[in-house]
Amino acid sequence: MARGGRERNRTEPERRCIVTGESQPKSGLIRFVVSPDGAVIPDVAGRLPGRGIWVCADREALRTAARKGLFARAARARVDVPDNLEDMVEGLLVRRLIELIALARKAGEAVAGFEKVKDWLATGRVKVLFQATDGSERGKGKLWTPEGARWFGCLSAAELGLAFGREFVVHGAVGAGGLAPRIVQEATRLAGLRGIDGGRSAGKETKSA
Repeated sequence: MARGGRERNRTEPERRCIVTGESQPKSGLIRFVVSPDGAVIPDVAGRLPGRGIWVCADREALRTAARKGLFARAARARVDVPDNLEDMVEGLLVRRLIELIALARKAGEAVAGFEKVKDWLATGRVKVLFQATDGSERGKGKLWTPEGARWFGCLSAAELGLAFGREFVVHGAVGAGGLAPRIVQEATRLAGLRGIDGGRSAGKETKSA
């Protein structure tokens, strides 16, 4: 099992975190590159050119990497690390996750609202259940995480609202589709960075839908 409780996928490429020294699937790490002028740049999409430097999706790990000069050691050169690196990475992950959920919504693979989510749960369509961090615990406790699905409480109601084109959303669900694995990956990384238990039922009873 990888850091943060993430299940290892032996078929997924692994990289070594410069802080822990542990190798784990790329999907649980944040990739960084060094620009030509020596700036450390987070590459959350994993597409920027250059040699990748990998750090666990964990706020303390990012702080340690910056404080102890581990980026410079990995790059074997002097580098400039932004003072707000953790906040920068968090913002990028939030935006990326919101955009993916929005794409799923437009493709008919995601719904929002208590009744719609409950209906999808009852018919076995939910693969990922989102519930806002600042939503009512009583309301959230009335839904459940289906067997084989994932639960995340890493977005606020305003952030979930952006994904669904509303002001606020407390309950959201993503069904089986091409975007679900990518959404799970980004939600897992954001949950790790925000120190939130992601992918588990958070005390809710797990049922088969």
